[in-house]
Amino acid sequence: MVKGFRGIASMAALSTLALGAMPASAATDIVWWHAMEGGLGDKIDEIAEGFNQSQSDYVVKPVYKGTYSENMTSTIAAFRAGNAPAITQVYEVGTATMMNARGAIYPVHELMADTGQPFDPDGYLPAVTGYYSTTDGDMLSLPFNSSTPVVYYNRDLFEKAGLDPDAPPTTWEDIAEASRNITDSGAASCGFTTTWPSWIQLENFAARHDIPFASEQNGFGGPAARMTFNESDAVVAHVQDLIDWQQSGVFAYGGREDQASPRFFSGGCAMLMASSASYASVRDNTENFEFGVAPLPWDPEVIDQPKNSIIGGASLWVLQGQSDAVYQGVARFFNYLSSPEVQADWHQFTGYLPITDKAYALTREQHFYEENPGTEIALKQMTSGEPSDNSRGLRLGNMPQIRDVIEEELERALNGDKSAEQALDDAAERSNELLEQFERSVR
Repeated sequence: MVKGFRGIASMAALSTLALGAMPASAATDIVWWHAMEGGLGDKIDEIAEGFNQSQSDYVVKPVYKGTYSENMTSTIAAFRAGNAPAITQVYEVGTATMMNARGAIYPVHELMADTGQPFDPDGYLPAVTGYYSTTDGDMLSLPFNSSTPVVYYNRDLFEKAGLDPDAPPTTWEDIAEASRNITDSGAASCGFTTTWPSWIQLENFAARHDIPFASEQNGFGGPAARMTFNESDAVVAHVQDLIDWQQSGVFAYGGREDQASPRFFSGGCAMLMASSASYASVRDNTENFEFGVAPLPWDPEVIDQPKNSIIGGASLWVLQGQSDAVYQGVARFFNYLSSPEVQADWHQFTGYLPITDKAYALTREQHFYEENPGTEIALKQMTSGEPSDNSRGLRLGNMPQIRDVIEEELERALNGDKSAEQALDDAAERSNELLEQFERSVR
């Protein structure tokens, strides 16, 4: 293996001078930086402690480093200073940056091979791991907290509007028709709203309909990728639909990120398009009504059968500059983390997707999906077929800034300041400038 920097000198040597001989079998520390706070952070601590108790050679030490953006910034700075952690959690839009950080990362497939640890890439869900793998299928980072968009709907409002809550809409036309029934009946003032507009309404719309979002296999082919979503008649038509639907009450724009969720929680909108990992939040904020979960809609005039949706969340990256002992420990920890029991527990506790077939199977055997209706929808949506070049995900540089650009242009279209076509053309042009900057930085 090639190491960019030497790891931090252990303080254990100083302790030996002060306290006497150090046991020969002292455990090796493995530092793990993450961006999970609250209950999720507590769960990470629990996972680490479970691994630490399972053996005596290694001690995983999780450290909360703030938001995804803050943790990534801290990781880059620490690596440059020569004191990076062994493992860091990076959100999916940081994937292109990480994989192009020459000499900084230790690809997971190489780590597992070099350490001799059991590793079967075929045992992982391809729609999840494909996002973090090369075009040859070599895993670069380990998926950890992965999610995908679904539709949450208010069963009570469906009944009030004369709709069958056991038969939620499946196509975009169904969504529009159900929304019209809801608003015309007075059940609610809005049919549906959406969180994360770029991720759900553009990125996942393109993936579900097998439409290229960008060239070079959505960036998987290299940093020369440029945006192509604005060239799709179907994407332009979808944005125009959103504009028209907002004027009629079918759709209500609720803002960026998760800002639209309260419109659903309050009963103002009957449907919410949001992350599958929002399940716990939806459950905890909808005590006054029953809710259901449905897949993302699709347009049968664009594609005969929808493709899988694409993931959000984050993965675990291994950084160069550590000792061989640390890497042995990281590989063993990744095996532990990928075990069916640990993955099933994480999936069931958080709402994030399991990363292996065995964890998925174990969750079914434990009757979790029967006892928690709707929690399997995301898995079925992600595993309905083999991902294509257009549904594997996006690997584009400067993607956080690109999402800001796209959502700014979407807002201008929804506000009536631009046509759908003009807004998408401008979003693509501005995004391409960011892609060009990224390409120059990695060449």
